[in-house]
Amino acid sequence: MLVSAKEMLDKAKAGHYAVGHFNINNLEWAKAILITAQENNSPVILGVSEGAGKYMCGYKTIVGMVNGMLEYLKITVPVALHLDHGSYEGALACIDAGFSSVMFDGSHYPIEENIAKTKELVKICREKGISLEAEVGAIGGVEDGVVGKGECADPKECKMIADLGVDMLAAGIGNIHGVYPDNWEGLSFETLDAVQKLTGKMPLVLHGGTGIPADMVRKAIDLGVSKVNVNTECQLAFAAATRKYIEEGKDKSGKGFDPRKLLAPGFEAIKATVKEKMELFGSVNKA
Repeated sequence: MLVSAKEMLDKAKAGHYAVGHFNINNLEWAKAILITAQENNSPVILGVSEGAGKYMCGYKTIVGMVNGMLEYLKITVPVALHLDHGSYEGALACIDAGFSSVMFDGSHYPIEENIAKTKELVKICREKGISLEAEVGAIGGVEDGVVGKGECADPKECKMIADLGVDMLAAGIGNIHGVYPDNWEGLSFETLDAVQKLTGKMPLVLHGGTGIPADMVRKAIDLGVSKVNVNTECQLAFAAATRKYIEEGKDKSGKGFDPRKLLAPGFEAIKATVKEKMELFGSVNKA
């Protein structure tokens, strides 16, 4: 059964580890991540962007698929199904469809409007027992067509949003989505520390987890990050494994073209990537 992310993230914050949020794109992705979470006795958050929501034929289709998998695979670890970088309308649609957690990304609005819309969603999510993530300061890179420069959030604005009663907060600390450029300056731990001091026990979220050096990720977790989002890394691993299978001509031998065989190496590559991240984040055996 899907659960809100609140309890797993509060526990992570208190225990100085982080729960991985892994974006899903199809059945293979969801299945690989759920099996890996169960095998490693780790809580997990399945993230869905609005673009992936359209690709998978809408939020109700995704809820049906994930709920069916939880039952069929006998998943007992805590699993949250979370809207990633949602619009206000997208958040409402996911709440209706049966998601257990949503993110409202109001970072591109003036702070007053971000506050007003976040307040509305806090009320709705509270009533339904759904966890809510808010964002302050755009995360750099391209995320569903929205481009940011990896700017840093204003800690005072972070406190204003945290005080509205959200369950987790994504603050820009120089992180970006996608592959990090060679001239990236690294995470701003000063900003993270200032945000943490003002927001107290609030679990903080690190977006753009692909390509941040492991020691930086560990330091961010020490400074209050309790949720790390990973997407690109699983996609790259899946693509590399699939390319290798085809380049070796395996799709041409026997029934190697069967999608179950063709997609198997990519599926295993996602599992390996997720396991590695769970170990780095410290969530293994924390379910």
